[in-house]
Amino acid sequence: MKIAGAIGLVKLMDVKPEIPADIRACKDIVYKEIGERKLRLDIYQQKKLQKAAPVLIFIHGGGWKKGDKADYLVYLLDFAGRGYVTATISYRFSQEAKFPAAVEDVKCAVRWLRTHAAEYHIDTNKMAVIGGSAGGHLAMMIGYSADVKEFDKDCEVDSVSSRVQAVVNLYGPTDLTTEFAIKQKSLLEFIGQPYDSAAEIYRRASPLTYITSDDPPTLIFHGTIDDTVPVGQSDILKAALDKAGVANEYHRLKGWPHTMDLAVSVNNYCRYYMNAFFEKYIPIEK
Repeated sequence: MKIAGAIGLVKLMDVKPEIPADIRACKDIVYKEIGERKLRLDIYQQKKLQKAAPVLIFIHGGGWKKGDKADYLVYLLDFAGRGYVTATISYRFSQEAKFPAAVEDVKCAVRWLRTHAAEYHIDTNKMAVIGGSAGGHLAMMIGYSADVKEFDKDCEVDSVSSRVQAVVNLYGPTDLTTEFAIKQKSLLEFIGQPYDSAAEIYRRASPLTYITSDDPPTLIFHGTIDDTVPVGQSDILKAALDKAGVANEYHRLKGWPHTMDLAVSVNNYCRYYMNAFFEKYIPIEK
């Protein structure tokens, strides 16, 4: 499929590829229950996988209020085919529960995968979180708030670490206190209160707040004409990571908008550099 737009004729990804015969899909595994609500995850891996491999945990976007764990199937199948274990998770949306519910959910998913590592051949010392837009925000929150007890609750096993070893952020918001951010309806719905009466909550919901020198290496992708999450959000992130001495790589893609990796060319680009990043920081044991 191709579309015409400001960036010219663009070929889009097939977002529902078939699962290859050599990939095992374990779908709709319940990792957390809140009342009658069941939160689920999917796991993909090679059928021949026998030893522990790094796990890549994908977190879908959608303004914290929509989206589906199958949205990143292209990434999930590609990296599973390369030998990684890949997982994708659901979480509570803003119409169900306000911040920090989604952060708590993703932390529980990391803990669940760590607890059940032996069943799915997961190397618990090599865990990465990857997300786009709101999912990128949640990935950063998980990566940078590992020691923040405020977000540790209601998991199957609360005593297990939610620390990860790598973060990939695709055009996610970093500072939720900027003038642009606080005017966004989706953010108001996520927090549940306007900025004027809840400035401290907006600060606590910002990944930027938690960046310290012991945070995991971070890979960043952002398009310069993104009018949903301005590229300045990733510029700020890059500066903060550099100041803290956190290893990072920043791909600032000129002339691309939000959700730019729906385009085949950008998706291929992102997967190439993601693979190199994973090989550097959480490599598969040969």
